[in-house]
Amino acid sequence: MNKVTPLAKAVLCGVLLTSLSGCFPLVVGGVAMGAAATADRRTLGAQTEDKSITVKAEMRLNKLGGDLAHINIASFNRKVLITGEVPDQSTKAAAEREVRAIEGVQTVYNELEIAPPASYTARSSDALVTTKVKASLVEMNTISAASFKVVTENGTVFLMGRVTQREGDVATDVTKSVTGVQRVVKLFEYISEAELRDITPKSSQSTQL
Repeated sequence: MNKVTPLAKAVLCGVLLTSLSGCFPLVVGGVAMGAAATADRRTLGAQTEDKSITVKAEMRLNKLGGDLAHINIASFNRKVLITGEVPDQSTKAAAEREVRAIEGVQTVYNELEIAPPASYTARSSDALVTTKVKASLVEMNTISAASFKVVTENGTVFLMGRVTQREGDVATDVTKSVTGVQRVVKLFEYISEAELRDITPKSSQSTQL
């Protein structure tokens, strides 16, 4: 997408300044909108547990592989995504075992690659891609951008969230059109349109109508 709207610019600046990797609040015209709090479709318990799982996983994997490894953790609704680079298959397997052993973890997506750690330039590029994807999702008024978690590793964008098939398809198409995205991996937890209506605040439904 070459054209960037004022709203997208605001989100780009906000995300770059705060360096958030998951769902994020919008700051437009100096007014913070609690989008992350109101649009997050996880229960408060799940949100809290995801933060705890992430911290525990990072502590467990902190020294795994030493300087030869670069491991990232993202947890959404107790489903954990492991990305990055490790020196060998045994380290990759060990990382997954450590994460699976954490209380509350339901699913582990082990997307670690056996390769040297990514360079600072590559990581910076991934961070920019994530920011652009988030901004592009915000531009789509048919989906809730705050309902998606975006993780980028070596040009591959992983999309997580509790979304409908329609929302997932829209987000995937939007993400594929962003410059720098080489591949999109969908790790969605699908819900029905009826479930979406049940969990969407009435005020939001009226606004969409």
